[in-house]
Amino acid sequence: MSGVSRFSTLPFGLNAVVAAPEGDRSTRARFVLALLAVVLVVVAFISVTTGASEASALGLIRDWFADGQDAALSARDRLIIYDIRMPRVALGMLVGAALAVSGALMQGLFRNPLADPGIIGVSAGAGLGAIVVIVLSGSILGPVVALLGIYAMPLAAFLGGLVMTLSLYRIGTRGGETSVATMLLAGIALAALCGALSGILIFMADDRQLRDLTFWGLGSLGGATWVKVMAAAPFVLVILATSPFLARGLDALALGEASARHLGIPVQKLKTTAILSVAAATGAAVAVSGGIGFIGIVVPHLLRLLIGPTHRYLLPASALLGASLLLLADAISRTIVAPAELPIGIVTAVFGAPFFMWVLLRRRGLLDL
Repeated sequence: MSGVSRFSTLPFGLNAVVAAPEGDRSTRARFVLALLAVVLVVVAFISVTTGASEASALGLIRDWFADGQDAALSARDRLIIYDIRMPRVALGMLVGAALAVSGALMQGLFRNPLADPGIIGVSAGAGLGAIVVIVLSGSILGPVVALLGIYAMPLAAFLGGLVMTLSLYRIGTRGGETSVATMLLAGIALAALCGALSGILIFMADDRQLRDLTFWGLGSLGGATWVKVMAAAPFVLVILATSPFLARGLDALALGEASARHLGIPVQKLKTTAILSVAAATGAAVAVSGGIGFIGIVVPHLLRLLIGPTHRYLLPASALLGASLLLLADAISRTIVAPAELPIGIVTAVFGAPFFMWVLLRRRGLLDL
């Protein structure tokens, strides 16, 4: 029993993984995964068929099976659904999955449930990279933007997020141990620096760029196109493809880096892969949707309460739930002040901030602050 008791203070419930077999929790996790997949399909279908257009869900289904001679939708409705709503839904799924999985990976990497790309400043770094492209694309960065095309902004945001993530990890790690307090404080400082640099660029922007930056900074899927979906998809697929291979290592890392190495986990390779994946996914999400917060902290924590901390199930479940929640937030943003559209970042902040406070108060006895 002494071997179990010494793990009683592992981060966010990892003692359950060490002290108890998978058993019932594994069965519950599989059921939740299946349920989340169904929920995502339903939410996506509702998002595609809900709005000012008269196109109904039944009409869309009929249109799918029409022979071309007897289309169930008018040309206007087809344009709205296939060229406006579907890209928006696809982009929402990509961004929601990217932010949620990024949050789960960062929490596992830093061994703390409060780690999140937005809270510790990774999103600020990615945002700075995107703002550089927006403001300077018509001047000194013109040739580079012309060469990279649609990938210019995602790449710039990726580099900004990568530099921020590497800086945070470098500052917060000493002697092989990561200090959460140092990491969070460094994230605040670096985010403030990124904000100052962004402010300088915004001061340099013209009226058109200012309008774009203002709406983009609050977060929105309103400008979704298939071009944006194709620009973001490769970066998001990186984190979705690599995260299953990181699950076992993240579980072992909760015991400490030394213990993980004794278990045969290549810790440094794990860190590098996780950091690059988070930077790529967060950068792409920020580039195409702007500032959308709290998805990365709310989703993983909710799922830990439901299915436990095992990353084998937590990471795919985070992708499914993150995509669903962002689509729901987008539906609220489109309908709550219709016909206008509320920035989606406001919606996620309204619901996410109280949840974050609840997590903070619930965990304050375990935090090294």
